[in-house]
Amino acid sequence: MPLYLSNLCANDCTYCGFSMSNRIKRKTLDAAEIARECAAIRNLGFEHLLLVTGEHQGKVGMDYFRQHLPAIRSQFASLHMEVQPLATEEYAELKTLGLDGVMVYQETYHESMYAQHHLKGKKQDFFWRLDTPDRLGAAGIDKIGLGALIGLSDSWRVDCFIVAEHLLWLQQRYWRSRYSVSFPRLRPCAGGIEPASLMDERQLVQTICAFRLLAPEVELSLSTRESPWFRDRVIPLAINNVSAFSKPSPAATPTIIRSSSNLPRTTIAALKRSPARWPPAACSRYGKTGIAGWDALRKPHDVQCKRLIILRACTRDEKQRLARPTPFFYSALVSSGR
Repeated sequence: MPLYLSNLCANDCTYCGFSMSNRIKRKTLDAAEIARECAAIRNLGFEHLLLVTGEHQGKVGMDYFRQHLPAIRSQFASLHMEVQPLATEEYAELKTLGLDGVMVYQETYHESMYAQHHLKGKKQDFFWRLDTPDRLGAAGIDKIGLGALIGLSDSWRVDCFIVAEHLLWLQQRYWRSRYSVSFPRLRPCAGGIEPASLMDERQLVQTICAFRLLAPEVELSLSTRESPWFRDRVIPLAINNVSAFSKPSPAATPTIIRSSSNLPRTTIAALKRSPARWPPAACSRYGKTGIAGWDALRKPHDVQCKRLIILRACTRDEKQRLARPTPFFYSALVSSGR
């Protein structure tokens, strides 16, 4: 379950409600407020927590995390974070404080489109963000979450394909870590933009199944922003994780708890579904390599995307090459029939 600690942000991004240019009320939870939120979440029966903040290194950075992580971790079975990218040594320190996993999304792997949507702040640094999963692996973080913001670039298939390339390379290099992949679709928000490419629900199911075939051992996550009807039918297919009662603002949990009777019954039923009924992550299966099928992708920036991800992945060891997704993954991802 997500707990939003702060909506302060030092970045200006075209698609994000936390963007520094948006005139919204800003808040950062203090120790007492965090304690109340944690108690409310525990009363709902949730034992796994995701801490979320805007990206503001000055006010919601390592000092803030050092102050609050130990107390939060003592109340939950696992603790994950979705915050600004940090340095390797900072991730290593957070691990000693009880951090189990980090979710970091590249948003898009297309460098020039990335620049169009990240206008100010540290998030403008494309390569600093791209290298974040590598720093997480080097720090020994137990679980690393990947994903692209579907619809931010003009080809969601290309972004999903490069997520797969990135995932397989990380698995080979940092094999002690576990991995998860999320499929967030760009949605309207304060000051937001329209998606550059649209993925419908059928295509989302297709992509989820393609990733399940590619990497049976990887956890797949689904946003609760998807409709209850859709979630109830997709979870049994291939989904391991769902975010519960998600509302992107600090101190929102008590309000959600009081109004939970207004949530669709299908939502509550899906969130309370026994984990035993959810698809388990299978044992690791390596050696699934083959021709990636890049040449069949026709968008003008595809070659650039390929060059970028391979170049960055091989920076530290030129002899290593990206593990390439199997042909059936490529076929599963692009054969839409449309």
